[in-house]
Amino acid sequence: MKLAVAALCATSAAAFAPSAQQVTRSTELSMSLKDDLGKAAVAAAFGLAIAAGPAQAITKSELNQLSYLQVKGTGLANRCPEVVGEDTITPKSGQKLTEMCIEPKAWAVEEEIGKAGKTEKKFVNSKVMTRQTYTLDGIEGTLTSDGGKITFNEKEGIDYAPTTVQLPGGERVPFLFTVKDLVAKGNGPAFKPGFQMGGDFNTPSYRTGLFLDPKGRGGTTGYDMAVALPGLQSGEEGDAALFGENNKTFDVTQGRIEMEVNKVNAEESEIGGVFVATQLGDTDMGSKVPKKILTKGIFYARVD
Repeated sequence: MKLAVAALCATSAAAFAPSAQQVTRSTELSMSLKDDLGKAAVAAAFGLAIAAGPAQAITKSELNQLSYLQVKGTGLANRCPEVVGEDTITPKSGQKLTEMCIEPKAWAVEEEIGKAGKTEKKFVNSKVMTRQTYTLDGIEGTLTSDGGKITFNEKEGIDYAPTTVQLPGGERVPFLFTVKDLVAKGNGPAFKPGFQMGGDFNTPSYRTGLFLDPKGRGGTTGYDMAVALPGLQSGEEGDAALFGENNKTFDVTQGRIEMEVNKVNAEESEIGGVFVATQLGDTDMGSKVPKKILTKGIFYARVD
């Protein structure tokens, strides 16, 4: 009888134990980078679990077979397709990268962390607050050869997405996730696993000139100064802050992205891989000091 009860307990325990087949590969990224995009930081980011791809990967051909109603409300429209294969594609003269998709997977914001009377800048994990509209898609650009190495020049597409992330303390940081005017230079003449390219891009202002703040002030319209506030008095305390609030500017800053190809499908002319990007956040039209934001994720593109 005791043996039967022991066997039954062992069977029950095994039934509730997690199966090895149920363990899926995690796509979470470690955000412990200290540098923005130094060589060590890029190497560490490319070696993370994201290179393995999500457990429920979907290819471009599978995605094209779905109808609008099958995609609606599922979040698939915010995801980049996965690439299967480890081939090599050597671009020819006049070819372009089309249908490029850039999907962030993790975000971090640079903060000053105080410890033992000292402060140092570190990237702090943050949570995205924007709904599933933060992926860039339909990006196109030309491919040229510079000294036998591929250079990608971004031209058009849905190449910006207003995004907001939240720090652990509750502070929210808006920024314009973008790769506008990207010029990415590669380290070789062909797309293959291990190929890397990177370069600078422009980050337009999060707000446009027509935006009005709560006091009706704007860049190209609205009041020059807040209603019921006195004019600026030179030398008075607070003049600088008041001037920053009144003088709305359209700030264009610079960001940088590094990309590494880890999958290539020559038959479908597809490439896929991972990226690390750093850029500045919103300046509130010139009145705030922008925070530095680190974004990591996956990308997809076709060579046409």
